[in-house]
Amino acid sequence: MELSRRSFFKRGLAFGASAAAAATASAETAHAEAPYKLRNVKEVTNICCYCSGGCGTICSSRDGELINLEGDPDHPVNLGGLCPKGAAMWGLRNVVTADRKAKLHPDRPLYPMVRRPGKKEWERLSWDEAVNEIARHIKTTRDATFVEKEDGITVNRCDGISSFGAAQLNNEEGWLVQKFARSMGILSIDNQTRVCHSSTVAGLAPSFGRGSMTSHWCDFANSDVIMSIGSNNVENHPLSSRWVERAQDKGAKWIVVDPRYSRSAAQADIYARIRPGTDIAFYGGLIRYIIENKLYQKEYILHYTNAACILRPDFKFDEETGLFSGWDPETKRYDNETWGYDVDKKVGWDTTPGSAFSWVNDPNVPKFKTPDLKVLKRDMTLTDPNCVLNVMRRHYARYTPEMVHRVTGMDMDVMKKVWDTFASTGRPDKAGSILYALGQTQHSYGSQNCRAMCVVQLLLGNIGIAGGGINALRGEPNVQGSTDVGASSHQAPGYLAWPTAKSHPTLAKYLSTETYAAGYYSNKPKFWVSALKEWFGDNATFENDYCYDLLPKIAPKKDYGDFSTIMSFNDMRDDKIKGYMCWGMNPAHSTPNAKHARHAMAKLDWLLVADWFQTETSLFWCAPDMKPEEVQTEVYFLPAALIYEKIGSINNSGRWIQWREKAVEPPGECKSDFEMMMLIWNKLCELYRKEGGACPDQILKTNMNYRINGKADLRALCWALNGYTVKDQQLIPGYAALKADGTTACGIWIFSGYYNNEAEKMDPMKQPCTRRNKSDPSGLGLFPEWSFAWPANRRILYNRASADPEGRPWDPKRTLVEWKGDHWLQNDVGDFVTAKGPDDKAFFMTWEQNARLFAYGMADGPLPEHFEPHEAPVKNLLNGAGGNPCIRFADDPSVKRGSVKDFPFVVTTYSVVEHWQTGTQTRNIPWLNELIPCNFIELSEELAAEKGIKTGDMVHVWNNRGSVKVAAMVTKRMKPMEIDGKMTHVVGMPHHFSWATNMARGDNVNDLTPNVGDPNSYIPEYKAFLVNLEKAA
Repeated sequence: MELSRRSFFKRGLAFGASAAAAATASAETAHAEAPYKLRNVKEVTNICCYCSGGCGTICSSRDGELINLEGDPDHPVNLGGLCPKGAAMWGLRNVVTADRKAKLHPDRPLYPMVRRPGKKEWERLSWDEAVNEIARHIKTTRDATFVEKEDGITVNRCDGISSFGAAQLNNEEGWLVQKFARSMGILSIDNQTRVCHSSTVAGLAPSFGRGSMTSHWCDFANSDVIMSIGSNNVENHPLSSRWVERAQDKGAKWIVVDPRYSRSAAQADIYARIRPGTDIAFYGGLIRYIIENKLYQKEYILHYTNAACILRPDFKFDEETGLFSGWDPETKRYDNETWGYDVDKKVGWDTTPGSAFSWVNDPNVPKFKTPDLKVLKRDMTLTDPNCVLNVMRRHYARYTPEMVHRVTGMDMDVMKKVWDTFASTGRPDKAGSILYALGQTQHSYGSQNCRAMCVVQLLLGNIGIAGGGINALRGEPNVQGSTDVGASSHQAPGYLAWPTAKSHPTLAKYLSTETYAAGYYSNKPKFWVSALKEWFGDNATFENDYCYDLLPKIAPKKDYGDFSTIMSFNDMRDDKIKGYMCWGMNPAHSTPNAKHARHAMAKLDWLLVADWFQTETSLFWCAPDMKPEEVQTEVYFLPAALIYEKIGSINNSGRWIQWREKAVEPPGECKSDFEMMMLIWNKLCELYRKEGGACPDQILKTNMNYRINGKADLRALCWALNGYTVKDQQLIPGYAALKADGTTACGIWIFSGYYNNEAEKMDPMKQPCTRRNKSDPSGLGLFPEWSFAWPANRRILYNRASADPEGRPWDPKRTLVEWKGDHWLQNDVGDFVTAKGPDDKAFFMTWEQNARLFAYGMADGPLPEHFEPHEAPVKNLLNGAGGNPCIRFADDPSVKRGSVKDFPFVVTTYSVVEHWQTGTQTRNIPWLNELIPCNFIELSEELAAEKGIKTGDMVHVWNNRGSVKVAAMVTKRMKPMEIDGKMTHVVGMPHHFSWATNMARGDNVNDLTPNVGDPNSYIPEYKAFLVNLEKAA
């Protein structure tokens, strides 16, 4: 273990024989009145609870109380630094009194409470009372709304309860949230991922095979060009900018594309202003520029992408309608058959003894139809008009600089400079990185924004290399982990599809549908059967299809989107959902059209909120526009332990699984979310054993034995997630050990290896995820022995693409892997079959084992196409569709679409460095509220003059959905934009503030945002919508 200066000094004190100890003892003798401040202090490491940078902290306690929290100087990401929020985390537990003493935070609830129907006050409960009442509510609602069969298919689904949460919890708790809900039959399950970064997975997975950040924070320093687009990383991920600046110090160029001149723009080499919601027009122009000028990395795209693949001749795009072939005007959905490849032949699996797929014939492996591999026609000369590259050339011919300027409002000279600078990274010895966040994802075409970034980076050969990648700067502390663990309606843990009645009515059908013909996902049966063995334990057998029928399934006539966040509130309004569980999330604030959400929640029978502080969700019934006496919802508040009051792992955006040590005990009666769920589950099982009810087997056959010596223990949950052999309960080393015959159990296959030290399984600090060795043999900032990165400790995904088809690094200065004639040199763990020599299979998580420039798996088209926001200030100049023709939820009457005639101003929402997301944490910390005490609207000097508004004035902002009053900030950072010859004003509004806390109160800006969704990710459109405004009376 690397010894830091800090730990060296502390060890000197502990072992008095050293000269340091002797000198210290002498000093203490001379100055007895000032004892060494760290004596009798216990120090543990933890991870920040704000953005997904995963910054390390040191928590210091004395006599059981937290006395200090600071940045961890040994941590590779933050090197001891913390942003204002991170530096203030001590204030989540304590406040400073007027006489400069510390006391527990007076606004933090310390015991369970209930708000009875129609009441205006909370009533204190014991834990036994709270657990008993909640379990009773769950059973009553579940039994009344349970559907066992639908259209002759076993679905075992509970339609009356919804669950939201996981992104603020540790990995283990987040994983348990989804199992806890699904084991009751609940499918309306979601978390903050849905409303912030769900578009990342939906756009990246169809392109590369996985949906996560391809690199990691420290790798930014290896870039030659960095483009931040839809991300203000200096403010929202401040410690990440350290690595951007290191790249700049080495000569890299930093481009910032943003509607607002942000703090990131102030540090950049090039700033390009863009109209909110027009990113695909910008990318389309860049793609055209790269292709027409042959700036793409030809060998890379030929061998590692589907650029040379021949498409079906009946694939079409009609720019007059903005529609691809396969459109159904009645369903407003596509049939993507014509988006497929021209296939040369099909080859079946060889399952004979000794072959790679012989395992399918092993005893107890479920029988399923094995897939046939399509052998694709390719044109390696790139001259066939139907090869992918030429189809793209034709598609983006419309995206000329002049057209892109008209649509985006971007200065044409600046735009060309941006394109030229970023396209320069198409050389093999250059690397370009894209950093993005919610400015890309939160649109009704956010997934296609992410797809467009994939296309750009693949053309330039920037995926799989050091200093390259598409890097999602996620905003929640564990939004990466909550995505990984499958706490959303559409995914099981580890990015496996959750079963639907239509596509997966039986286990055999699930395996035949989901198993890839080639690539690593040909192992899906091993992952899925091992997941079922963990889920149901000894109850899962070959004879009963490993209890597959007990899993709840999406309705035959519905899809995943019908069970996502936006629809959950529509279903509450329509009396379909009667119970709601919120774990560490505040959806009544974060959901779009929040006024609609509040009033929908008033129709719930019961609500459970587990959190650190009261939120807009737990207090929805006393919002300014609500009448508590009319709200009959019974609301339970369960006080939760803070991050440093419990143990568990958490993932940063770079997929590093890091451990949080417990510094102090939670105060009062606060408990971890893990403990709460275990208590409720135990009571629920007791009720079903005693009384029976709807499908009791679904609950009683679920394995929830996460106990050690009879007591609930998170370490047992870690063992389940890592995976183990069923016979002897031994931890497996990694997912390569998983089998499809019921002999292994694993809660989430991609995490396998993070907690695999069987010899020390009781000690989390001796597991891969708790490693703290900062050695960096490659000099590329990989830090391979710091924590554990899924999958298999790889730091840069798709790293086979960092070397040419013969295995020679494109750039020897950035060597990740290299073929040495008889073996692979691996500075990073190879993301390919390293037992074999070089081939073209650089993206083995797709069945083609190539990345996809043209991706048939998208709901709204295989190529990114510009569509206008649902509420747009101008018509669509690039096609006749206007907005996304596949947009979700737009027909619901609650949306109340506005027109530019009535609402002429474009709004984009954003965050400030001093506050975080819905503000539940930061609005409860006094010194952060001194820095930013209230909400505001940022508007240009020109618009302010037109409206007679000056800084500090209150501004009334409204549309058809809601109305808010916020303070004015008149600034040069916002400028009017000329869009297709028309002057258009863009304003900015932070989204952190609302009325629930005792500090920094105000109106909720999300009362204005439209509750429409992307057809792939179902994410709401927060970043571009219309309002009117005036100086408040």
